Amino acid sequence: MKTIPVHQLKDRGVPSGIDMHHFVPGELPAKVGDLGAHRDDHYLFFLLEDGHAELMIDFHKMDFYPNSLYYILPGQVHHRIKGDIAHGWYIAVDPMLISPEYRNVFETQLILQQPYVLDEKHMQQCQSLLNLLSQKHKEDQQSTFQIQILHSLLQSFVGMVACCYNQQQTGGIQLTRPLQLSQQFKKLLSENIHTVKSPSAYAAKLNVSESYLNEALKKATGFSVSYWITQEVVMEAKRLLYYSELNVKQIAHNLGYDDHTYFSRLFKKSTDETPLGFRTQHRK
Repeated sequence: MKTIPVHQLKDRGVPSGIDMHHFVPGELPAKVGDLGAHRDDHYLFFLLEDGHAELMIDFHKMDFYPNSLYYILPGQVHHRIKGDIAHGWYIAVDPMLISPEYRNVFETQLILQQPYVLDEKHMQQCQSLLNLLSQKHKEDQQSTFQIQILHSLLQSFVGMVACCYNQQQTGGIQLTRPLQLSQQFKKLLSENIHTVKSPSAYAAKLNVSESYLNEALKKATGFSVSYWITQEVVMEAKRLLYYSELNVKQIAHNLGYDDHTYFSRLFKKSTDETPLGFRTQHRK
C-alpha cells in the first residue's frame, strides 16, 4: 500500500457516534473484519471475556486473555493477528464523546498501553454495563432521549476504563523523544486550542523547530502537527454544537476565529458536514 489507510467512523453510518459488537469464537473476522494494517479516526475499546486474541499495535504484539480490557487510540496502526477463538466486546467511539479528563488518561499512555486484567467484581460490572448499552444501541435511536441515554451509558463504561488505566503503572518503560514531545504537544494543544493554531507557535513553546516537531509527531502518531490542531478544533466544536446552545458564529469566536465562514469551511472539510448539519443530525 502507498499509505496506511485511515478508517472513519462516519463511514459506518452510526449517528450515535458508537458502534459495538459482542463476538463469540469464530465471529470476530465477520464482525470486525480482517482489515490489514490501518489507522482509525476513533477510539476502540475491547473487553475479552474468554479465549485468546493477538493484535499488532504499532509494531508491538499484544496478547489478550480472559477478563482483559484494552483500548486503541485514534491514529495508532494496528491489525489483527489472531482472534478466531476470542469471545467478548468491541466498541468503536467517536473522540468527541471522550471527555478531556478521560482522554488525558488514555493519551498520556500513547503506544505504551497494556491490557488491563479485571478482577471478578469489575468484570461483572463491565459486562452488565455493556449488555445494557448494547440493548439500548439496538433500539430505535430516533426515540426521545435515546442518543442521550446511549451517551450516558457509554460515559460510565469509558470512565471505568479510564479509572483502571489511571491506576496502572507503566512498569518503567522509557519514552522515546518523539513520544515525549507528542505527549507535551497534546497537553499544550488542549490547553491553548482556543487561542493558538500555529504549528510554529507550539514548536516555540516546546523549544524545538517546527520541522522537528512535525517529524516527531509523525513518528509517534502518524499525523502532522496541523492535523492534530485541526482535530482538536473540530472536536471542541462538536462538543459545543452538541452540548451548548451557542450559534455557529459564537462557537467560531469561542474557538478563536473572527471569520465564522472560514471556520464553517474548515469544519465541513474535516467532517463532510456543516456545523448546523452536524447539530441537526446529532441532536434529534
